[in-house]
Amino acid sequence: MKIKDIKKVLILGAGTMGQQIGFVCAMHGYEVVMYDLSDDILKDSVKRMEKLGSQWFAAMGRITPEQLGEIMKRISATSDPEEAARDADIVSESVPENPEIKSKVFARFNELCPERTIFTTNTSLLMPSKFASSTGRPEKLVALHFHDVRTTNVVDVMPHPGTDPEITQLVYDFAVKIGQVAIMLHRENNGYVFNAMISNLFFTAMTLATRDVASYTDIDRAWMGVTLMPMGPFGIMDQIGLKTVWTITDYWAKKGKDAQAQANADLLKKYVDKGELGAKTRKGFYTYPNPAYAHPDFLTGGAGKKE
Repeated sequence: MKIKDIKKVLILGAGTMGQQIGFVCAMHGYEVVMYDLSDDILKDSVKRMEKLGSQWFAAMGRITPEQLGEIMKRISATSDPEEAARDADIVSESVPENPEIKSKVFARFNELCPERTIFTTNTSLLMPSKFASSTGRPEKLVALHFHDVRTTNVVDVMPHPGTDPEITQLVYDFAVKIGQVAIMLHRENNGYVFNAMISNLFFTAMTLATRDVASYTDIDRAWMGVTLMPMGPFGIMDQIGLKTVWTITDYWAKKGKDAQAQANADLLKKYVDKGELGAKTRKGFYTYPNPAYAHPDFLTGGAGKKE
């Protein structure tokens, strides 16, 4: 299959990332089918996709209101797996971060999708090789990992050892075709590229906090004051979502039996247990929509400044 042959994109998992990926694909002219377990989930997801287009892409001038209408016409949704798989050229999977769930979903769609269909996974935690054999077409499986499309268009393209190099290149070309800055990985790597770098920043910031070296606000102030960035590591974690950061931190803490990593995960778990998941719940380390780090006097407000 050549890049010109890709016309229909199947999104497996209609959560936040599935919605974002589906919208971007439709925005660049592709027919998009959203699949999830229930029609109620899908109905809500399609509404959120239109809201994403209106409040972000149209509001920022990246598309016109008229274009938004055309984009939404290219998006359909179904909870029927056979209907979803019909004529799919490429699949983007964003189901929960559990290798057994991913294996089961890919195995099912391997039976239903055409032989030509390419499988991609948006996993942020797992290596494709963990479930490649379960897909039934491991040579056609590539990680195509998106970040938050509202703020960036960087994606990671990561093959596993059994991926056909021609498929990897085709997925790379597809990423470019949908307006992304594609980062080509030569081998599997936990955290891809950006996430691998920023996870070290998060680990250090949380370690400083859990060891009571400094408050989380002063840790952010140190980062912001030197790098001139608009937010520090705790502000960034709020934007990503504390449940996501906790899931990844806790996973690696338990896998590596790392006491400091577990202390960091436990710090995050206190917020997760209270439902304070960051910007999307209006409260995490900071309170939104007007977090303290966005205030003009944040950097000069004094040591140990709190909200």
